[in-house]
Amino acid sequence: MVRVEIADYDLFQVPPRWLFLRVETDTGLVGWGEPVVEGRARTVETAVEELFESYLLGRDPRAIEDHWQAMYRGGFYRGGPVLMSAIAGVDQALWDIKGKHLDVPVYELLGGPTRDRVRVYQWVGGDRPADVADRAREQVEAGFTALKMNATAEFRRIESPAAVDHVVERLGAVREAVGDEVDVAVDFHGRVAKSMAKQLAAALEVHDPMFVEEPVPPGHEDALPAIAAHTSTPIATGERLYSRWEFKEVLEDDAVDVVQPDLSHAGGISEVTRIAAMAEAYDVALAPHCPLGPVALAACVQVDAAVGNALIQEQSLGIHYNEGTDELAYLADRSVFEFDDGYVDLPEAPGLGVELDESVVRERAGEVDWHNPVWRHEDGSVAEW
Repeated sequence: MVRVEIADYDLFQVPPRWLFLRVETDTGLVGWGEPVVEGRARTVETAVEELFESYLLGRDPRAIEDHWQAMYRGGFYRGGPVLMSAIAGVDQALWDIKGKHLDVPVYELLGGPTRDRVRVYQWVGGDRPADVADRAREQVEAGFTALKMNATAEFRRIESPAAVDHVVERLGAVREAVGDEVDVAVDFHGRVAKSMAKQLAAALEVHDPMFVEEPVPPGHEDALPAIAAHTSTPIATGERLYSRWEFKEVLEDDAVDVVQPDLSHAGGISEVTRIAAMAEAYDVALAPHCPLGPVALAACVQVDAAVGNALIQEQSLGIHYNEGTDELAYLADRSVFEFDDGYVDLPEAPGLGVELDESVVRERAGEVDWHNPVWRHEDGSVAEW
């Protein structure tokens, strides 16, 4: 077999809060990845540089699994958002190169497609949800059949009955606006302490949410069985879990119905495919987290296409984080992410199925100073964002 080597790499911080990785081989093939922790792009950029300078340069990009193992295990200290996000972006780029080398989409290398198209959902309402009924109606008129909204803004450890009622009324208004044929997921965003999550999940049940997402802050996954016991609504979580080992514990508790690993945080295509297979063994669906850019979404769609338990895909068009820039801005061909009746067709181009407009990437690259806000309660103490 003719040897191919990783010859060069480059990193681009771009608006609104993304980091793109470009990897080039000595044969001229280029693969793209999206390694980032939102708000910590410079930190992840340094981690990616360390992986290339200490290990990846000069190696054959086609040995994806061997490189994944070396990046994960070779540094002795493992896991966490920074290392796993760095690995994720490298993994995406290597799969992109391998697909282009073999002239097939990545999903063909993962066993072939299990579906013809992937269902997507649209965000409504912003960080502090408001005007959600009108926005929901607009998105359904635009063709979406599934929506997601934040449940709350700041939420105290023990809240008033009125605060709970406001959340229920907000979802009720959306349900009335869009009817029962549209799925509406509710994201607790880790803002709700376990003392209120049981009550809030049970109260929302009257409006039949598709799922409640991240009902407790990370680190409190042991509370999920108690929350599940208080509601028949499916529970989703996982955007702040970074490896199969963390998902193993959640799955074994039998309290989660949908896992949501992020392909830019949880080790990339290789690791999320493994997480999906683990989840399937527990009769749990996959809905990858992706409020990110075009490379991350392309990687998600490749996995969604290949695994049997993919439920629905998050995407960031029109999301509240992307003021002034969206994922289409960096694409050479924007039609790859055209949504029809709430679905996106499987890409047919090789690799990840998207090509970035490199001139736009380079023109807009620079240090991007995006950080999530620090919220505070009325007494001045820090609130979950």
